[in-house]
Amino acid sequence: MILGTILLISLISVVVPKSFYISVFSKNSFLDSLVGSLIGSISAGSPMVSYIAGGEMLSQGVGLIAVTAFLVSWVTVGLIQLPAESTILGKKFALLRNLSAFIFSIVVAIITVLLLGVLS
Repeated sequence: MILGTILLISLISVVVPKSFYISVFSKNSFLDSLVGSLIGSISAGSPMVSYIAGGEMLSQGVGLIAVTAFLVSWVTVGLIQLPAESTILGKKFALLRNLSAFIFSIVVAIITVLLLGVLS
């Protein structure tokens, strides 16, 4: 099951072009954070790759709040890994962990952007 999860993550990261991520964002902060969290939840990956993807998104004009939500959910939420996680840790725990990580990815994105605005 773990091998299948790893293969599925690798397939999605190769099949989905980076331009897709850029085209789905608007300039609405709340909507962008929600969309960023949704896309990051589906296309899970490693933190090292997320920094590169986030940098590319910022250079293409995607807002910081969307990129932050995307990065946090990319690393913390794992819809692809959910079957394996629920088998190992239990369905209720896996669902609650992923739901709370999704919600907090939006909260962290908003707080991060607000703090950067105050500090600059």
